[in-house]
Amino acid sequence: MARILVVDDEASSRKVLGVILEEDGHTVQEAGGVNEAYDVFQSRPFDLVITDHRMSDGDGLTLLTKCREFDSEIPVVMLTAFASVEIAVKAMRQGAFDFMTKPFTPDVVRSVIHRAVERKELIRENLLLKREIGRQERSGRIVGNSAAITELKRLIAKVAYTNATILITGETGTGKELVARQIHDESSRNHRPFVAVNCSAFPEQLLESQLFGHEKGAFTGADKTRPGLFEAAHTGTLFLDEAGEMSLPLQARLLRVLTDGQITRVGSTAVRTVDVRIVVATHRDLLAKTKDGTFREDLYYRLAVVPIQVPPLRDRSEDIAPLAEHFLRHVIADAKLPQLRLADDAIAALTAYDFPGNVRELRNLVERASILASGREIDKSLFPVSLQESGLTGKPNVRHPLSAKEWIDTQDGVNLNDTMQEVEKSILCKALDEAGGVQAVAARNLGISRSDIQYKLKKYGIIS
Repeated sequence: MARILVVDDEASSRKVLGVILEEDGHTVQEAGGVNEAYDVFQSRPFDLVITDHRMSDGDGLTLLTKCREFDSEIPVVMLTAFASVEIAVKAMRQGAFDFMTKPFTPDVVRSVIHRAVERKELIRENLLLKREIGRQERSGRIVGNSAAITELKRLIAKVAYTNATILITGETGTGKELVARQIHDESSRNHRPFVAVNCSAFPEQLLESQLFGHEKGAFTGADKTRPGLFEAAHTGTLFLDEAGEMSLPLQARLLRVLTDGQITRVGSTAVRTVDVRIVVATHRDLLAKTKDGTFREDLYYRLAVVPIQVPPLRDRSEDIAPLAEHFLRHVIADAKLPQLRLADDAIAALTAYDFPGNVRELRNLVERASILASGREIDKSLFPVSLQESGLTGKPNVRHPLSAKEWIDTQDGVNLNDTMQEVEKSILCKALDEAGGVQAVAARNLGISRSDIQYKLKKYGIIS
């Protein structure tokens, strides 16, 4: 059943509506005026608002506008004791769902409320369907099968359904926001908002206003009341990127939210309760910052309930080829380019490069090469010279075992299983040599998957 806010300065009118609605199983919250109603509306979620048109401290049209600024999909039903076509038209133009004239009968109330709730449910179902489709499309957004990424995915799946605060650390460009979004998508909050903000992108006063909101006149330029991102993320997830750049006063305010779930807008004394899961990311060493006094130690331990380290791309080179192909598919689709493929020498050059800019740099390189390509293949000549030459600096440390024939010649007797393993070792070493030490290319030439070749190379001790 629906959660309904009933607003009227006449207690008797509120009581009659409350009885009718509660008989039908709805949960009713009452407010005796515009100001009280708006405070209540912001403090908890509602499915429907019923408001009188004329009240002692304002009118229903003002409340209608405020409510729809806060939640654009909320159905609002207007009440009036004066049947007026002009008022009805004005209310509908401002977004009212319907209009009821006092005195109203229970049947009229039930009919209007049923249609309003039905519409709200339809909007919600459509939104959930869109988000589910998006979630399915994004479920594989973290690309790679390396040991580091496999462990990262396992950790995400383990923590997603908790409400624990998450601290994501990693170098710039490793995909920390991607990890935060994946945590949200796999959580029970996935049908609620995911709100992201880069804390390093705003000066202190503006960041405070962005996060906590402000009242009209709170500072120069605050010409209207504005809810903050904590309120926008209510019941969902708020992602604070580069939180290590926050000032100490802002850190204190963030600590309060983590401690008791309460916020206060800039220029206001009213306390608002929010239900928000907080995910924080930084490329800084926050523990070191606590030692030099630039980051609160109590806040650090509140944030680091579940720490997640995103590995740099150079530590998972086996993921470079699948990531490059993933980005290539997206570039082709987004830019409506002809079908392209990455040549072996392009994959070899990418895999040998150490990517100081991490996944972000790889994506930009693939996009640039896709745009510059004149044929159907991207070769390494389309990459910067420094990257083209990266494959010449060396190869993985591969230990070459004896060939199968050499091994047989050293044995007094031959075991078939042992012999087959030595043959496989020799084939793997030769393929890896011919591929310039690039596992992805060697796997392609052998007709096996990248995960298979990695398993076999480690199994035989060819690589550590």
